[in-house]
Amino acid sequence: MSDTTAIRRDNPTPIPTRELEALTDGDRETLAALPEGCALLIVQKGPNSGARYLLNTEKLTIGRNPKNEIFLDDVTVSRVHATLERIGKGFTITDSGSLNGSYVNGQRSDSSALLHGDQIQIGKYRLIYISGEGKA
Repeated sequence: MSDTTAIRRDNPTPIPTRELEALTDGDRETLAALPEGCALLIVQKGPNSGARYLLNTEKLTIGRNPKNEIFLDDVTVSRVHATLERIGKGFTITDSGSLNGSYVNGQRSDSSALLHGDQIQIGKYRLIYISGEGKA
């Protein structure tokens, strides 16, 4: 088994207290209003720290190309770095064969079902995944 296999977990990852403290009042209002089946990615670290991305479609791409739904403008990010796809009520992140890889909670992953509180690292960016199912 390689070190980039899918990460599977039974329980949501608790969001560290420092991550919750970093949420702005606007973030908290957005979270409270999240419809069921939607999720939010919040940039915790990176050139556009604080940016929020609503995940409310079946499939989104993440990458350095401005045509991606989630545009991360940095050379450490591939043009089309990863894909987020709705599976049931949640989302799965799949790396698109990027040079620097995609990480979930510090582990390199080709594909991973995301759980409320997971931290995603793409290049210099660190994002937190917050689902409508596990509102903070």
